[in-house]
Parts: sequence; structure tokens; C-alpha cells
Amino acid sequence: MYLVKTPAFVKCLFPHMRWQQPNQAKVLYLTFDDGPIPDVTPWVVEQLARFDAKATFFCVGDNVRKHPDVFQTVIDAGHTVGNHTMHHLNGWQVDHQTYLNDIAACARLVNSLLFRPPYGKIRPGQLRSVARDYQIIMWDVLSGDFDTRISPLACRDYVLQASEPGSIVVFHDSIKAFERLKVALPATLEYFSSKGYLFETLQELDKPPVVKKPSLLSQQFAHKL
Repeated sequence: MYLVKTPAFVKCLFPHMRWQQPNQAKVLYLTFDDGPIPDVTPWVVEQLARFDAKATFFCVGDNVRKHPDVFQTVIDAGHTVGNHTMHHLNGWQVDHQTYLNDIAACARLVNSLLFRPPYGKIRPGQLRSVARDYQIIMWDVLSGDFDTRISPLACRDYVLQASEPGSIVVFHDSIKAFERLKVALPATLEYFSSKGYLFETLQELDKPPVVKKPSLLSQQFAHKL
């Protein structure tokens, strides 16, 4: 189960994570997880260029290692990159040090202060450690393009209906998501461009926010996501 639109109360439980940008202007922040992948990532870059759109790519370090030329394509196009661990680890399934080591391995290939936990799953202790060095980026709108049970048109509609000024929107530049991405991304760019929206990258803050020990309520909720 997943929510297309992140509820306001979840954002309040985890205020040290960035769920959306406090922006009343017509700006969307498109993000792409799990690349770089040949064919898929270059296609995404081409679609963005058609609308003079910039985006943020949360890259898996092992994919950067295997496809450095595709990674460079993203950089050369003026997009921002972020750390998505070296091997796309689920923080709930690995121990603390293994998780931190995997992030560090990715950091040797991806120079960024932005981090997004794969699957959005990170334990409270991992969160506190990671937040000392990174800004943890979550999302306001989850496209669902990774879900093979939904149609490309449903994926498109999720994004068009849920996005609003300042939304951080998640897509995936992966083989698994490509069938839905091919419909949803061009539609998103065309629809919101026609409404006067701009598409911008997520910028690194001067310093990560201070993360206090999560409350018992937030810890309980995190393990139910």
C-alpha cells in the first residue's frame, strides 16, 4: 500500500524531512529515482529539455558505476543529482552501519548533500545519523509509476490531480516504471506548462536541519508505512 498524496500529518510527524517546497509560486519539483539507466534516463532528459524543465535525479551508486556516460548526460543537461544509496537498500532490512556504509559508497560517485531513502524506509537511528550530513528529501506526490498493477493513464492522473505549487513529485527512471513513465511524464510537463508552471531542481541548503530524537508516535508510524 502507498499513498499518492502525502498527508499533512505525516509531514508534521517528520518535519526534518523535506516533503515539499514552501513555495506559493507555480513551481513543481520533479524527481527521478533509481537511475541512471540506458535508454530510460536519456529519454527523460530529452522530455525535460522539450519544456526547458530541470529536475533532481536520486541515483543508485551501482548504476552510476555501470553507466557513467548516462550519469554524465544528466549532469551536462544541468540537472541536480542526489544520493540513493549504492545498492538501493531498504533501511528497515539492514543494520545501521551497513546502511551508512552503502550511502558513503554512493557518495564517492555522486557528489551531493541531498539524500532520499530507497522505498522511503529509514530507521530512526539511521535517520539521525544520515541527517548530520545530508538533507533528506521525501515527497508530496508519489506517481506510482513503479506499480505494474496500474495503467499508464492512472499514473498520469495521479500526478495531475495531486500536484500543487511547491510539490515534490516522484517518478522513476527505471525499466520497471518505463511503460507508465512514457505516458505520465510528457503529460505532466505539457499540462503544468500550459498552466504557467516552471520545473526546478531541489537546491542544497547551507546546512542540514537539526534532527532530534523522533517521538514515540513518529517511530510507531514509520514502522507502519
